[in-house]
Amino acid sequence: MATRKRSRRPKRTLPDLKATGARTPVYEVLPQSDVEKIVDATFQLLRETGVAFDPEPQVLDRFSDAGCEISADHVVKFEREMVMECISTVPNSARIWNRAGTAYREIKEGVTSFIPGMTCIQVYDLETGEPRESTGEDLAMITRVADALPNIDAVCVMVKDVPNSTIRGEIGEFLTLAENTTKPLEYLCDYSVSLDAVIEMAAAIRGGMDALAEKPYFNHIITALPLYYAKTHTDQITRAAEAGIPVTMGTISIGGASAPLTVAGCMTHNLATDLAGIALSQLVRKGAFFSGTSECAMMEPATGSLGNRVPDMLADIANRQVHRQLGLTPIAGGGGGESNARRFNQDAVFEITMGMTKDFFLRRTTMDYLGSLNAGLTYSLHALLLAEDLAGMLRCLWKGIPVDDEHLALDLSRSIGPKGNYLAEPHSAKHCRENYWNSRYFGAKFPLETGTLPDADLFERIDEDLREILASHQPEPMPEPLRKQLAAILDKYDTE
Repeated sequence: MATRKRSRRPKRTLPDLKATGARTPVYEVLPQSDVEKIVDATFQLLRETGVAFDPEPQVLDRFSDAGCEISADHVVKFEREMVMECISTVPNSARIWNRAGTAYREIKEGVTSFIPGMTCIQVYDLETGEPRESTGEDLAMITRVADALPNIDAVCVMVKDVPNSTIRGEIGEFLTLAENTTKPLEYLCDYSVSLDAVIEMAAAIRGGMDALAEKPYFNHIITALPLYYAKTHTDQITRAAEAGIPVTMGTISIGGASAPLTVAGCMTHNLATDLAGIALSQLVRKGAFFSGTSECAMMEPATGSLGNRVPDMLADIANRQVHRQLGLTPIAGGGGGESNARRFNQDAVFEITMGMTKDFFLRRTTMDYLGSLNAGLTYSLHALLLAEDLAGMLRCLWKGIPVDDEHLALDLSRSIGPKGNYLAEPHSAKHCRENYWNSRYFGAKFPLETGTLPDADLFERIDEDLREILASHQPEPMPEPLRKQLAAILDKYDTE
């Protein structure tokens, strides 16, 4: 490929987090009467059908003591009053701190954090462009790139270390994240013992369990099945609540497979699963932070696959209304930055752009899955960089427009009069970039002009930027004594 003249793109700057408050109203798709129907149907589902749990005495005894009916096959049935009491003790915000404990991202209504991930088992090879099995080295590389991106607020397990699919490998993924970024983390795991090890590591980083509870280093994600909690999931809820680690529930109910093939029916399964998790967390420790954010993925009836965006988007928007009705705020979760496209191509750009634009109106506290393609199987660094740039656009939009005497500019208009020229006015210079999106990959004008950016397509522009990041960015290193301490903890859990 011929060498191109280097582009003069905007420098990467930190987002103005103080200006990300929710000025824009949240879009609502349901009338209030339908919101109440979904809530009532969910509590009927909890009371009549219930939620299944593995036969773990410590869990079932907590529910029994709280007045729940428990069947012989370990199905727990919940009364509305008991669940609402548990909801009332869940905090409405949580802070997740960076590695040094000097800055945090807030899980809070009106503030959205952008997070790449999660748990893909393949990556697109940077040399061949072909998908291949992901490794621990890939996780480290992607984490370093995410560390360089100012609109990425936290880092998750973007790809799995597939060749080391053991408990040690799963714990090692957390260590890889901690070594390659200073940002706050999200973590999820299959084994409850992995969470034990990660809590021990996080406490070592923070300087003790009390310090970790005061300044949590990570948000833990749990992915129970719809209306069913395996022992590993109840163990993780229990241990996270006891340690003061915030928890996010990330169940995905598949309409037509694990839940009814209707948006409203699928939503009741999601909400019931979330509420059961909230109840358990509060029975373990009142005041434990738990965000129920389960999502619908509606099956395509012609093929049995997933991916029709319209019902999924409607479910996301309606789900937020229902959560607000119950006082379940903030609303985390959301896959607006992902795509089902098998490559980073026009289809992927369309889906990522559409999904993130939807979240402009939805305004959840996290937008996860940035960079995930191929129905969550394969990770794309190029998709991550596009999504990060679009995150900057959303932050500009969320600032809204100031409306005051200075911005209405009536005095200026009177002084210039009709048919005036504002080009040379100091007011124009002062405000000329106030609401502009400082994009990395798109020009100041639309459509693009070759005078603004190199004569290259979007993939090439992103690829050039990615290669520059890979060549130049190094995250702040972890102190060597701490790194050795975490490695020793990992060795304690060297279990196949």
